Amino acid sequence: MKQQGKWYYGEVRTPLGPMVVSLFNEKVIRIDFGTFSEKKDFYENWACKYVEVHAWQESDERIAPVKNEINEYYEGKRTTFTFPYVLYGTEFQTDVWKCLVDDIPFGVLKTYKDVAVGVNRPKAFRAVGGAVNKNPISIAVPCHRVVGSNGSLVGYGGGLDKKEYLLHLEHAN
Repeated sequence: MKQQGKWYYGEVRTPLGPMVVSLFNEKVIRIDFGTFSEKKDFYENWACKYVEVHAWQESDERIAPVKNEINEYYEGKRTTFTFPYVLYGTEFQTDVWKCLVDDIPFGVLKTYKDVAVGVNRPKAFRAVGGAVNKNPISIAVPCHRVVGSNGSLVGYGGGLDKKEYLLHLEHAN
């Protein structure tokens, strides 16, 4: 049964453009590059799979703590995130996303194969790539720290230019 509740959202201006922070029942469920108006159709389809939304409400007040942490990250003052979040996805996807948070610290790079080993599926690096691509909480769940087996920047939902910027930001700090 899907959880019921309100979807709160707000936008954060970043050096990489706007990001949308989405909360459901007071926990972050998505952080995406772009604006809410650009993402609304995607969010409606995504919500149909995981949650029952009774209302969509913009709330700068509710997202303020998350916005503050994101701003601190971009300013080089934060290396981890403390806001509460919930990961919605398949069991495999959530295992991969938890591995990203638990096993890839700020400024460290891992390969898709490293992550596959981390979730005890050493041959599933392509499936790991698919899960990483569907990461719902950009930056805080650090999919940008996953690179190809030869160290190349491959695949990033926000675009490789954003991935390169984030990695440079972390290595500079």
